[in-house]
Amino acid sequence: MADAEELILSQAQELRRGTVVLACLALLDAPQYGYALLVTLNDAGVTVDGNTLYPLLRRLEKQGLLTSDWNTDESRPRKFYRVTPEGSRVRAGLVREWEDLVVSIARLTKENR
Repeated sequence: MADAEELILSQAQELRRGTVVLACLALLDAPQYGYALLVTLNDAGVTVDGNTLYPLLRRLEKQGLLTSDWNTDESRPRKFYRVTPEGSRVRAGLVREWEDLVVSIARLTKENR
């Protein structure tokens, strides 16, 4: 059944991919730099690697959902990201979508047991 396990892992990765945007928008009410966000996400069970997260942060910033500032107060400069007002509105919409999906999937999986 290694094939089934591989399929589960592959499909689970697809499911998680869309949730990283919502998770980032949820966490970035307070400014965070990329690596700290990466650790927070992984500790919370939202598995993501840097090769996925950093391009995503740049894309969200380009879309106007995040803003960033360099902090050069410490020896190692860090780019801090924060959600914009538009990002907050998008997050609220995504949370509603998420909640609707959870209800729908719960109903579908319950009906098919």
